Amino acid sequence: MPKISSKGVNMPSSPIRKLVPFADQAKREGKKIYHLNIGQPDIETPEGMLNAIKNIDFKVWAYTHSEGIPSYREKLAGYYQKVGFNIDASNIIVTTGGSEAITIAVNACLNPGDEVIIPEPFYANYNGFTCMADVVIKPIVSSIDTGFALPPIEEFEKVIGPKTKAIMICNPNNPTGYLYSRAELEALKVLALKHDLFIFSDEAYREFCYDGKEFISPMHLEGLEENVIVLDTVSKRYSACGARLGALITKNKEVLAAALKFAQARLSPPGVAQIAGEAAIDTPDSYFEAVNKEYTERRDLVVSALNKMDGVFCPNPGGAFYAVVRLPIDDSDKFCQWMLESFSYKGQTVMMAPATGFYSTPGAGKNEVRIAYVLKKEDLAAAMECLEQALKQYASL
Repeated sequence: MPKISSKGVNMPSSPIRKLVPFADQAKREGKKIYHLNIGQPDIETPEGMLNAIKNIDFKVWAYTHSEGIPSYREKLAGYYQKVGFNIDASNIIVTTGGSEAITIAVNACLNPGDEVIIPEPFYANYNGFTCMADVVIKPIVSSIDTGFALPPIEEFEKVIGPKTKAIMICNPNNPTGYLYSRAELEALKVLALKHDLFIFSDEAYREFCYDGKEFISPMHLEGLEENVIVLDTVSKRYSACGARLGALITKNKEVLAAALKFAQARLSPPGVAQIAGEAAIDTPDSYFEAVNKEYTERRDLVVSALNKMDGVFCPNPGGAFYAVVRLPIDDSDKFCQWMLESFSYKGQTVMMAPATGFYSTPGAGKNEVRIAYVLKKEDLAAAMECLEQALKQYASL
């Protein structure tokens, strides 16, 4: 019998989705599940995007340019200029989701065996993206006790070696919700310039910054023009996860030329999504103001409820719509599965993501879970009540 590749063996499964069979069984048993396990917002997609799709009148559903439809890239450049990026359309390659932006960036910039430093916990699929490119992640642990602030620069220095080629950040962060400060990014700038490193900046949650806090991108910092690659997506910004539309943005012409070859190899990004994406840029500021207010209220509800529970600690996220929470449990994988298999309160249970899947350091995150506060406030309140009862019952087992 033919054997699959070692890469196929080593490719990690999604820790966010591995509990789906247990959730499906729980539903068959009649349980109502509050899905706090995945970043799928329930916020409505802007009407302009949906109308653009409804009003499509082409006769042939054709390929687009490999780097994206010119009119979309021009309009997208205007959006980035509005958020403070001094770029034009030539600095943008449109991708099939933010995921492809990341995989193209990693493959265009790193050789097999090269290393990328990532503060952990980090978005679980970074493991998969780097596995595809035979690139090695060097994790640096951030602590829940500091709210998952950027680890000290000395910790980065400890793991930098001859194969270190890049640092990757997600800001605001998935899974922690931490929002990096200007001072933290300035420190990364000094490090990147000192060691000639790329900075991959995953900015999927740029629009979701709370309490009046300022979003700072490495793209805003002078002197990093050749080092920064921004990885972006419409998925979260417009609650359009199914559009599979992203972008790679950089001022580094050599990286752009290499990235375009990868883009050409997959032919083109999705045409219909680009039509919708172009329309989305006209979304009024009032949409984002309302969404920001809603997520702030959801965050406040969840964080307050969690920190009132015995033995629970949840830092206050500065952005995105996630929180990593420390629970009085022994094993988050076991606990999250138990919640689906064995627990029910008023015919309900809660699905969460074990935080172990967001660490690559063995044993890290064993008493932590990630919660996505992407449901309406009434459901979040019910989910928190359910979780509190579950923790009491679990403690008595």
